[in-house]
Amino acid sequence: MIKLIASDVDGTLIQDSTPDLYEEMVETIYKLKEKGILFCAASGRQYFSLRNVFRDVADEIAYIAENGAHICYQNKNISITPMKKEHIEGIMAMLRPYYGECETVISTAKGSLVESKNQDFIDLLTYGYHNQFRLVGDVLEEKEEIIKIAVYRKESIRKLGEGSFIPAWEDKVKACMAGEEWVDFMDRSVDKGNGLKTLENFLGIHKEETMAFGDNNNDIGMMLAAGTSYAVDTAVEEVKEAAGHVCPGWKDKGVYQIIKQKILEGID
Repeated sequence: MIKLIASDVDGTLIQDSTPDLYEEMVETIYKLKEKGILFCAASGRQYFSLRNVFRDVADEIAYIAENGAHICYQNKNISITPMKKEHIEGIMAMLRPYYGECETVISTAKGSLVESKNQDFIDLLTYGYHNQFRLVGDVLEEKEEIIKIAVYRKESIRKLGEGSFIPAWEDKVKACMAGEEWVDFMDRSVDKGNGLKTLENFLGIHKEETMAFGDNNNDIGMMLAAGTSYAVDTAVEEVKEAAGHVCPGWKDKGVYQIIKQKILEGID
């Protein structure tokens, strides 16, 4: 029997960069809770952004935030994984020459640090993602513990990400595409799959009792960590290969459809 359902958010559950969860999914999360099944939002987004998306059920679910660098349940931190100072400095040195074309968000467990002066990007973080962040002149002068660096390019960063950014660091840190517009850098141990395993262990839930949904490269580990896994039909091929099944995408509310058909109707 499934006891834990983890889903990626952007591009899987809802459209990229949007702040709202549809009503059917809110009702489904409550129904899952009544059945003793926990829902988990697993995303590259920060914890505070995810709480906004799931605001109607924010205290009813678990969170694998920042791709697994920040794991929370019942308003408590289960796990926080910081990056090494030398990696932070090296990645920022690589990214800063691209300012103007790209933007960066530097994550901590307390919120994000942003160097940008681009008002459109600041508005995206504020009104699109509902991030909690602070504008700073130089993140390297701040004293907070950094858990993720994310670089953004409007419309698509894939060419830069797969061609330059990821190859430059993939042997030192966890570097991956996180949607079409984002590349994420975390400690090498950070992965949504490892995050899901941490949550499973914390809750005493076995792999066979877990279901997961995803669409992008940062979801591959989660596909492998769940006993039952679904890639949405718009997922990249690597995720489809890692998943056990394929389901409709966010436009057709595929996560909701599968949970309703395979879990709730199966129980009822």
